[in-house]
Amino acid sequence: MTTPMTPLAVSACTVTSVLGCGLAAQHDALLHGHGGLRPNDFGSAPRLGWIGRVDGVEAVALPTALATWECRNNRLAWLGLQQDGFLDRVHAARTRHGARRVALLLGTSTASIGATEEAYRRLGADARFPADLRRPALHAPDSLSAFAAAALALEGPCLTVSTACSSSAKVFASAARLLALGLADAAVVGGVDSLCDNVLFGFNALELISPAACRPFDATRNGISIGEAAGFALLERVEAAPRAPRLLGYGEASDAWHMSSPHPGGDGAELALDAALARAGLDAARVDYVNLHGTASQQNDAMEAPLVARRFSARTRASSTKGYTGHTLGAAGIVEATIALQAIEHGFIPGNLGVATPDPACGPQFAWRGESQRVDVALSNSFGFGGNNACLVFGRAP
Repeated sequence: MTTPMTPLAVSACTVTSVLGCGLAAQHDALLHGHGGLRPNDFGSAPRLGWIGRVDGVEAVALPTALATWECRNNRLAWLGLQQDGFLDRVHAARTRHGARRVALLLGTSTASIGATEEAYRRLGADARFPADLRRPALHAPDSLSAFAAAALALEGPCLTVSTACSSSAKVFASAARLLALGLADAAVVGGVDSLCDNVLFGFNALELISPAACRPFDATRNGISIGEAAGFALLERVEAAPRAPRLLGYGEASDAWHMSSPHPGGDGAELALDAALARAGLDAARVDYVNLHGTASQQNDAMEAPLVARRFSARTRASSTKGYTGHTLGAAGIVEATIALQAIEHGFIPGNLGVATPDPACGPQFAWRGESQRVDVALSNSFGFGGNNACLVFGRAP
């Protein structure tokens, strides 16, 4: 039986995506209904759909001390870490708790694979990587977390979660367990995924990429749009930040149904939802807003829309924000967690951008346009390949 958890304070957070650098840019775009997707102009696959590309990543320069981690993914991570005073907030937490008592848990699905692609494209006559990319640690799945640990000077537990699109949602759950066990006093969580050929060609091979901007929950939707993003949050016990919004609950489940498709009945997603609400000690009727996974793929939306219709009352509002950002893959969980937190802070429900004809399976819960209302409890859904499901419940501080 799932028992209620002790809430944790989200004492700081930040996000960088195609909507801009920092929380204010994201809120402004959502408030005014301005998405950031554009025709693909990235890499060697410039004709594959529309993308959510973050401008300026190529021009980011890592500090000299971090130069060994140079790659596009870590440049995006560094750009993200510099927003919203987040570096200062982590420094304060490190001073308060000690570097060994602050955990670091990051989600990613590709890490620095873009640099590995480049290395293979530039193989020398001896079949070796070029000298500037002959950095083994850079090509490891944990390169993002290793880079961030160095950038933040953290010495506590360090974990990389790679469960596809639920990666940077599941880090919240792992962090909550670490704090509950007394293995850390604070945790930096988040995720980063950047555009690369592997992702663009891979999703195209699965016939999942829309030729135009994605349209989550539209009756004629025809695929996803790939985006990139970096997002981070600082979790602490509530005494450290009593006025901060809170992580009230988390739920995780695995479909074990199909490598790339969710259970058509939403069985695993519903198990994760039930666990999240149970840990939060809340009934579904208490949820004011649900940020949906809503990828605009046929199968995800066909599963998620009926789940919302049967589990939430008509007063609960729900929307997908991937029409604004694209699907940021391993970073989707943290991006959409910050959107849920901003719904609480600003009392604004973002609309479901891109829909012309709503799918008939969608109930009255769907907010097709932006709405202003008080939000005390917000839930964020993240459902990854292989049925890796995660749901997070956030709430206003009492």
